[in-house]
Amino acid sequence: MFVKMLTVGALWTNCYVVGDTKSLEALIIDPGFDTDKDLKKTLDEVSSHRFRVQLILNTHGHPDHTSGNKVAKNATGALIMIHEYDAPMLVDPSADKILHDGDVVQVGEVVLRVLHTPGHSRGSISLLGDNVVFCGDTLFAGSIGRFDLPGGSGEELARSIKNRLLILPDHVKVCPGHGPATTIGEERRNNPFLQDFSWAV
Repeated sequence: MFVKMLTVGALWTNCYVVGDTKSLEALIIDPGFDTDKDLKKTLDEVSSHRFRVQLILNTHGHPDHTSGNKVAKNATGALIMIHEYDAPMLVDPSADKILHDGDVVQVGEVVLRVLHTPGHSRGSISLLGDNVVFCGDTLFAGSIGRFDLPGGSGEELARSIKNRLLILPDHVKVCPGHGPATTIGEERRNNPFLQDFSWAV
């Protein structure tokens, strides 16, 4: 599985190109573009590996993760996918397919399983692949996602982290929506928000 992280948009969102090097099918996670330059560098990455983008996945519906949906779809013809609870946030264009917990998304031999991880938003999801999880704004290196926005919940965020992410093996790579990559083990040991969940009360 090929994974390339690109930082895009005014809020430095992590956009991921994920591809299967055999079939050359690929997907884009969180195209938070707000300039033509962001789109171009992402499409340049795609074309340099001769990928054909089949899907656009949104980990949640906030604009810094979805603002490039339209231009990415227009450029690639890919289908836009998002969890049912955040689907109403997408208007132009709307989602082509609604995701639910436990769904499997596949391009070529790359398989990602949908984990519903609410808290940052009602429809936040994480995408679990082979030794990697793309977790949007649920978990960061040394931090956690905000839960003070509409649809957010500290209690749900804590439950998502404890019951969906921290049960994963230590070696699993965490690819967050902002900031550097990390691992489940690193966050389990050193993330101060995961040592004491009193913030969730």
